[in-house]
Amino acid sequence: MTPFNRFFAMDIDIKVGVLSGNVVKIIFNGIFIDSFSKVIFTGCHEFCAKKMGASELMFTPSDPEHDSFDIEDVTIGKDFHWQRNERQRFKGSLEILSDGKQATVVNIINIEQYLESVISSEMSANASLEFLKAHAVISRSWALARIRHTAPTHAQRQQREDCDERIVWYDNSGHTGFDVCADDHCQRYQGIARICNPNAVRAVRETSGMVLTYYGEIADTRFSKCCGGAFEAYENCWENSPHPYLGRGKDIAANERPVCSEHNKDLTIEVNAQRWIESNPPAFCNTSDKGALEQVLNGYDLETPDFFRWDVEYNAEELSIIVKERSGIDFGRITDIVPLQRGVSGRIVRMKLVGTKRSMIIGKELEIRRTLSNSHLYSSAFTVSKVYSDSRQNDKTSKSTPDVSTSIRENEMPEKFILHGAGWGHGVGLCQIGAASMASQSYSFRQILAHYYPGTQLTRF
Repeated sequence: MTPFNRFFAMDIDIKVGVLSGNVVKIIFNGIFIDSFSKVIFTGCHEFCAKKMGASELMFTPSDPEHDSFDIEDVTIGKDFHWQRNERQRFKGSLEILSDGKQATVVNIINIEQYLESVISSEMSANASLEFLKAHAVISRSWALARIRHTAPTHAQRQQREDCDERIVWYDNSGHTGFDVCADDHCQRYQGIARICNPNAVRAVRETSGMVLTYYGEIADTRFSKCCGGAFEAYENCWENSPHPYLGRGKDIAANERPVCSEHNKDLTIEVNAQRWIESNPPAFCNTSDKGALEQVLNGYDLETPDFFRWDVEYNAEELSIIVKERSGIDFGRITDIVPLQRGVSGRIVRMKLVGTKRSMIIGKELEIRRTLSNSHLYSSAFTVSKVYSDSRQNDKTSKSTPDVSTSIRENEMPEKFILHGAGWGHGVGLCQIGAASMASQSYSFRQILAHYYPGTQLTRF
């Protein structure tokens, strides 16, 4: 047996960072034993980082089958528009790591149990079995790639900045003391209460040990909520290291593409991207099927109805304040937002922000989304319309394009900016709404995986 095979033959635990704070509150439902002092803990306890100093505590359940623990005030959707706090319940062991300032709660759990919660947290536990099986495979692949360090080992935030350009991308391998976090930054893991349908458990068990591989290595199986009809390439969102199975593609059945001319256009070209984003192309994720949407969207996700195509409108003053607060840079009054480079899905990779005080080029896609919103824009696949006052001699609206220079004379300043957008998330890999739609159309989990990760192999060890 090769080392790769032996890895999967092991009983693997994963360390999940759930919460950090000055004080953390834990409710032990059952008897938990401190592995160091052998003291028994049950009921409600608070742990203060200042009192703990630089130390760690480890609690193991006396009855792993039935004992659990609750964590108060767990933040979900951090920095996104659906952010909120919850009380969540977990099984497995509990570790509290303190540096004297912050205490971090880590759940140590078997990876298959972890996956049962992940696929019930990333989407509704009532989703169709084939969709849940597809997500179980990619969530297992993604997590195991990190445990085995076959995924990128770069820092969480990489930045290149000078006076004229800020290029930033974020990833999820910068954690200390645990393998993955429990929120959207990695993949959602919101405890055992989410597992309200036996199909979630069945999906994990029926795909036990299954991963996607590419030339013998576990694939980096990224996913997002809604691609908007076109897939983005890995290198346009993260490090400049192309992944052949995470690249150009459209979210439509292969035999339907020739009759849809818009699906054949190169979306890195500005005029094509604008037409694509402002159209309503057929796609698996372009669905109003309530049943399919309820499979993939939890209650707080359903608060976002306009995921395939959307509009956001700012007045110039409002946008200028947002940009200053989010970027830490005073651009003055924003006068233009110019797309300079688009990825293969039409998402903006490099954008020029123009203000009365200064201009700067910003990228990559997540940094663009963070800069132009109090939380995050749904995606960076958007076009920009500028609305001028009635006093302007020409048309009241105009498009921002790389070929249009911007004047900052007062009577030519736009009053409003309207962003017309497509999709929800980075658009790389599996599109959750598209995959749910495929499952509702009787595609198997194997067909779903082949559609979103072409060239990969489904491997069971």
